[in-house]
Amino acid sequence: MEKKTKRKMRPASTPEARENQLISMAYDLAEERMRNGTATSQEITHFLKLGSEKSRMEAEKLRKEVELLKAKTEVLESSKVAEELYSRAIDAMRRYSGHGDEQ
Repeated sequence: MEKKTKRKMRPASTPEARENQLISMAYDLAEERMRNGTATSQEITHFLKLGSEKSRMEAEKLRKEVELLKAKTEVLESSKVAEELYSRAIDAMRRYSGHGDEQ
């Protein structure tokens, strides 16, 4: 039986990095268990589902939805900027024509 030396990981600096470390460790353990034949049916099924066409399509759909939300956010932000510019321009024209509030 081959013994592997365990490598020591640095402590994660953020909760997200810690989560990624734990996920990586879980994947390593699942891979080891699959290689030596001790993986559970749930572990095997999990990875089979990850590799399915449906799973890939769902992941692609999620990526596209995120892109769409980002684009919508950018449009909203730019329309707010344009609205502010129009408002300033109208105020300036009113003041120039003598119809604006003199402050």
